[in-house]
Amino acid sequence: MSAFTGAASDTASVPGAGADLLAALLDGMDAALCALDADGTITHWNREAERILGWSAGEAVGRRGFGGWAARSADAEEILGRLMGVMKGPGRQVHELALLRKDGGRVLVRSQAAGVRGADGAPAGVYCAFSEVHVQLDLERSVALSEALFEDASWGVVLVDADLRPAVVNGHAARAFGTGRTALLGRPLGDVVVHGAEELEGALQHVLAEGTPPAPADVWVTLRTASGERRRCWRSGFLRLSSPMAEEPVPLGVAWLFQDVTDERLAVREADRLRFRWSQLHRAGAAASECEDPEEAVTVLLDFSLAGFADHALVDRVVGERRLTRALATPPGAPGPSSPVVGGGIPLRYGPRHPAFQAWDRAGSVRASAGRTAEVWAEAHQWPGDAAHALCVVLRTRGRTLGVLTFLRAACRPGFEREDVTYAETVASRVAAELGVGLGGGVGVLAVE
Repeated sequence: MSAFTGAASDTASVPGAGADLLAALLDGMDAALCALDADGTITHWNREAERILGWSAGEAVGRRGFGGWAARSADAEEILGRLMGVMKGPGRQVHELALLRKDGGRVLVRSQAAGVRGADGAPAGVYCAFSEVHVQLDLERSVALSEALFEDASWGVVLVDADLRPAVVNGHAARAFGTGRTALLGRPLGDVVVHGAEELEGALQHVLAEGTPPAPADVWVTLRTASGERRRCWRSGFLRLSSPMAEEPVPLGVAWLFQDVTDERLAVREADRLRFRWSQLHRAGAAASECEDPEEAVTVLLDFSLAGFADHALVDRVVGERRLTRALATPPGAPGPSSPVVGGGIPLRYGPRHPAFQAWDRAGSVRASAGRTAEVWAEAHQWPGDAAHALCVVLRTRGRTLGVLTFLRAACRPGFEREDVTYAETVASRVAAELGVGLGGGVGVLAVE
């Protein structure tokens, strides 16, 4: 049919080259394609059409319509009429057609047909691209899934390109980062992730190089937001994206899907911490009950309580009105077991606003942390040089104040929180009980009512 071959032939310098080029292009298409002239005679039939229906180009070209071979007789005229009707209108029309395979099986295809006009502008025929309906539905589902992920998903979705920069960000992810959807595009992750960006980029690089990991992983990050830094835990899954158009898999980037599980992880961590601490107290009580010397029992209690809680523990006993003396202490240079302080009878030169005196005055607990000059702060308070956070708890038993128990943490650890106070006060009550036994036995410990 000249309308389909003439235009290509006119641009070819070698006779017949245009027709050969057109045939090669048609056979190389991923979609099935056929063409009909103005009389409804099939003029083109590519390899994908042959694959779907089983009829070769030699068997298809030259036939009028599909009756007697690719469609049932009852359907053939309707199918041909619907396709040829496209010549009378503009644009493309979509149809679902029931065709026959060469082996006799029926197949439902979805077609897109458009009219072709000749050089004089008159209708010259129709071309029709078609695919099996289930293939088209799979494509539509994939598109619909992509749309849903980037619009309505209840978890974050970020597409990262091969340079590890966000290319597409959905609304949930943008809210998790505390920015707009377009604000992240093309920027390094380190611009919004203060801590954890290296680990996150390392995971993305691993996925690009090795492929999709077998299971999701927890990623802890600290975000830079307008309201300050926020520490979050994201349960993350990664998918390597490869181009379906290339013969060899070519990585296009990584799809990163995540959910914020910070509250759940913190709850689990807190439960584990509490379980460990109270287990330690139970073991400490059992071990202290075997000690005949109250001071040794106190040492055992402190050694058990320090595990995972603090770096140092100090026991200051009351020796007079507003005077304390160091009785027990862990080694100042490195963590180790508590031991009595040699020559501990000399009163400590604590200032009036010292946290130990504040705890004494309140008959409760006091938390304190150093500023930038932690060493100066620790020296001023007569604590080990690496101390940066303190928790002072008064030692009371039977209505008497026996001293102050101080827990210290180094700068590499977080400060004491409110939940730490309950544990420290429980330890202090047991220490005070042991010191009270020593006091009742005649040990030289003064008490203040």
